[in-house]
Amino acid sequence: MAGTFASAQLEGSKIEAPVVRHPVASVQDTETAAQRDARMAWWRDARFGMFIHWGLYSIPAGTWDGKQIPGIGEWIMNNASIPVADYKALAGKFNPVGFSAHDIVALAKSAGMKYIVITAKHHDGFAMFDSKVNAFNIVAATPFKRDPLQELATEARKQGIKLGFYYSQDQDWTAPGASAILRAGHDPDTHHWDKAQDGDFDKYLHEKAIPQIKELLTNYGEFPAVVWFDTPTKNMTPERAAEIVALLNTHPNLIWNNRLGGSYKGDTETPEQFIPPQGYPGRDWESCMTMNDTWGFKSYDTNFKSTETLLRNLIDIASKGGNYLLNIGPDSNGKVPEAEQERLKAMGKWLAVNGEAIYGTSPTLFGAEAGSFSTTEKDKAGKPKFVPSWEWRSTTKADKVYLEIFAWPESGKFHVPALARKVSGAYLLGDKKPVKFTQTDGGVDLVLPAKGLDAVATVVVLETK
Repeated sequence: MAGTFASAQLEGSKIEAPVVRHPVASVQDTETAAQRDARMAWWRDARFGMFIHWGLYSIPAGTWDGKQIPGIGEWIMNNASIPVADYKALAGKFNPVGFSAHDIVALAKSAGMKYIVITAKHHDGFAMFDSKVNAFNIVAATPFKRDPLQELATEARKQGIKLGFYYSQDQDWTAPGASAILRAGHDPDTHHWDKAQDGDFDKYLHEKAIPQIKELLTNYGEFPAVVWFDTPTKNMTPERAAEIVALLNTHPNLIWNNRLGGSYKGDTETPEQFIPPQGYPGRDWESCMTMNDTWGFKSYDTNFKSTETLLRNLIDIASKGGNYLLNIGPDSNGKVPEAEQERLKAMGKWLAVNGEAIYGTSPTLFGAEAGSFSTTEKDKAGKPKFVPSWEWRSTTKADKVYLEIFAWPESGKFHVPALARKVSGAYLLGDKKPVKFTQTDGGVDLVLPAKGLDAVATVVVLETK
């Protein structure tokens, strides 16, 4: 099984999906494998990006009418069934003068991240940019009067990082006619909870969504490098999605995800809040995950993952050929919570030493080290549950195999399974000290120092031919 898994992963970019007849052919429908490889090259090399969920929802910060609202912070309008007028009134209180595009881009850089994706418009319909087609935006409707996306674009350009935009194309809880997700007490047909939400979906699509997507694609220079769609419903038919695709096609180097709807697969699979046991052979993919339990800021959510967990997630994802899109949720003043800053900076310190084993790598040549499927336990879908192992992972380059060792062996002996490459040398990535090794048909046996160089993961490099 391990060999099959590894082969599928490594050959993934060469596996071509069956042709789908869309109303408008997307770039993915028409490009060659070589063209796709060239378009996706920077993204595949990046491995690590920053997601930013920020908007009006950072003002209530999880609390409405004195009650803590269950669920993720940016969904508070839907979860609490807040009337449109009451929610829109938050814009007059939004003045995030603590926001610094320079500091956020610098934070991403210090974390070792290579790209940023920020919520240009989330499901609440509030645009975090200067939109001329709809006044419910941060420039026209708030005292702040600034375009954070323009400022981020300037800083991303200066600091050498890619910038992408998240846009909720289907759900919009403040635009008449747009979609919503059903909750208790909502209209069973429209899923709305306020008559102000009723209207015509096509009017919303043509007068707000598509014009705003056009603004995002044309007003920020070479950005966005990525467009991140979300939560398509039955309203996003192939014909409606095709109108958006026609616009995306005018930017042939753009990368966009699998959440547009209308049967368009986009470029990337987007597992949310989990890491797929074996990646997605044949597909580019990106695990988007939070540091605590929310995307948008909630003042009382302090359930932060440890730096160790975050780093091991990154390593695990890279070993399976994916990217890690890790979220921050700035508060209503535009500040990034200190707990998030601390964890990102700690991750950056590890990557400053060991980044070679993450950036520009291909998946493991092995596979079994990630864990195995249980013969007795079932997951929520009734399928065998995957039980991860956290002893080590591996990433690959043309002439190197990297071993990211989590559980440093007390014996000093470490066995690597059979490898279809000849090992010509071995050393610790952190200090370049050589490691003794013996290679046989059964694998590679290493003699390691008494202690690893890093408590989270020490990297051993195998030079190969």
